[in-house]
Amino acid sequence: MKLKLRLSTKLFAGFLTISALFAAVMFLNYQLSRAVLRNSQRVANSQRITNEATSLLRNIIDMEAGFRGYMLLNNEVLLGPYYEGERNLLGRFANLRNEMPVAGQQFGRLQRAQRLFEQWDAYSHLLISEKREALRRNPDQIGINGLEHANIASSLTGKVLMDQIRVLFAGFDREEAQTRYQQRLRLQGSIRETRILSVGVTLFTITLGLLYAAYLVRQLSRRIGGMVGQAQRIAGGDYSTHIPDTEQDELTKLAVSLNTMTDTINTTIRQLERRNQELDQFAYVVSHDLKAPLRGIETASRWIEEDLGQDVPDHIREFLVLMRTRVRRMENLITGILDLARVGRTPQADEAVFVRQLLREIIDSLELPAGFEVELPFFLPTLHTNRVQLEQVFTNLISNAAKYHHNPAEARVAIGCIEMPEFYTFSVTDNGPGIAAEYHERIFIIFQTLTERDTLESTGVGLAIVKKIVERRGGTIRVESAEGAGASFIFTWPKQVPARLTRPSEPPARIGK
Repeated sequence: MKLKLRLSTKLFAGFLTISALFAAVMFLNYQLSRAVLRNSQRVANSQRITNEATSLLRNIIDMEAGFRGYMLLNNEVLLGPYYEGERNLLGRFANLRNEMPVAGQQFGRLQRAQRLFEQWDAYSHLLISEKREALRRNPDQIGINGLEHANIASSLTGKVLMDQIRVLFAGFDREEAQTRYQQRLRLQGSIRETRILSVGVTLFTITLGLLYAAYLVRQLSRRIGGMVGQAQRIAGGDYSTHIPDTEQDELTKLAVSLNTMTDTINTTIRQLERRNQELDQFAYVVSHDLKAPLRGIETASRWIEEDLGQDVPDHIREFLVLMRTRVRRMENLITGILDLARVGRTPQADEAVFVRQLLREIIDSLELPAGFEVELPFFLPTLHTNRVQLEQVFTNLISNAAKYHHNPAEARVAIGCIEMPEFYTFSVTDNGPGIAAEYHERIFIIFQTLTERDTLESTGVGLAIVKKIVERRGGTIRVESAEGAGASFIFTWPKQVPARLTRPSEPPARIGK
């Protein structure tokens, strides 16, 4: 069974891995820096030993110079460096020798140099004491004349000893110089190794971190992209889409939620489709069943009127006419309700519509009262849209202007059009009685009229149909009017067909808003 890691676990594991690698880099740099420091200390220590050996040899030479000066010039002052060196040199030999490995060649050189120094020191002491004794006997004594061991000085024993000491210290310096050179090479090598390893391991860590981050980003992008694609497909009307996700992490829960939401929407849409089909069937059946008795009532009223002939009393005739009027109002109301329900339910193809020609056909078909004028603007566009729906909008608005005008013989309606970047703004303005501000929203509600139904026949459905059509096309409609100052109905009509209206199979429209 394949182990599935949570997204948070993956992120934490990546962070922990990168942190461990950086800790390893720090530890490696620490170890390498220690190696560099050790080599640097060895170089410094070798330089210090060389300096100490040089100083030691210089002091021996100073002792030799003081000794010779005294032997030649008989001046005790010249023995100051001699005694000073004698007090310190043996301890300095020991200290310098302690810096050397016991079995090393440098240690042996120092031992031999110390023994030669001790021999020279004994030799010089002997001659100094004999020189003093000679001066005590003869203040004018010169050089080594008259000294008991003058033959030792004449045989250059002291010079031979000093030359051997110089040779030993010269070899000591060469050896230390060679050692120091090797240490410097090691120091440079350790510095180079530190740089290479530090840069290499750091680059490796960064590369590994970037690769892991790229892996996570790719995984997240792919999965989130799939969810975005699913959401877009849902928005486009595909309610059967699903995204597979088997990672068993936090994003899986989101994917499962999206799939569940899709199934819920799909189930709801199917239920709505079935219910709308049932409602459609119910509406048609009810309308047919309602219209049938209404037609029977109208027919029965005419039969009564025909049977009674001229003997029908006036009040009975008036009742019969009122009955037929109410029957026709009921039929118109049923027809209006069905028309409102059909808006957007029947698929209709869009076509090129020349708005000027459409308006002329509407004006000719409405049988407007004599004297009623409709003014068209200079510019009217050609739209690729649903001809029937645009015709319904203009027909309802123009017919309402004629129906509710208080003086049709002097009525005037002006059609306006303004082009905007994404839509056209049309207006239908009349010089009628106007609409009070408190009714501007009410007139778009179904069954709402501003006049008594017995005064003017109206179903109160026309403007509700107009509002529904305009809003389904993605536009808006409003009225600008004041009582006694005419009315202007302004609506927008998009240039492009809304995406939701271009789907092959559109879900049923919602009744109401």
